[in-house]
Amino acid sequence: MEVFEHYLANMDDAEHRNRTEKVLAWVTETFPTLVPAIKWNQPVFSDHGTYIIGFSTAKKHLAVAPENAAIEHFSEEIAHTGYDCTKEIFRIKWNSPVDFTLLEKVIEFNRQDKADCSSFWRK
Repeated sequence: MEVFEHYLANMDDAEHRNRTEKVLAWVTETFPTLVPAIKWNQPVFSDHGTYIIGFSTAKKHLAVAPENAAIEHFSEEIAHTGYDCTKEIFRIKWNSPVDFTLLEKVIEFNRQDKADCSSFWRK
């Protein structure tokens, strides 16, 4: 989690910072082989040099960016949680619970789907 210390320290809202830290710690503990990094001023996790998932924060939500393939694959589950989504991200409002089961499925999907991927992004 050391890689995210500066990012988290720069978050003004303590509740948002604590929640973001909890999510990042959960990813780190649940998927210890993923490589944490800060890219584009946001926390991301990669596996064998390929992007798996990223997070960013905004005034009203924590954005989860798993790439479009995962959004499409889990669109019904994302909608069922009440999260809104775009082509590339879904948003967890600060006052909504984090569905860690869904996050785990999304990350595992990306790890398996990109197991043979040799580029950072899907092509």
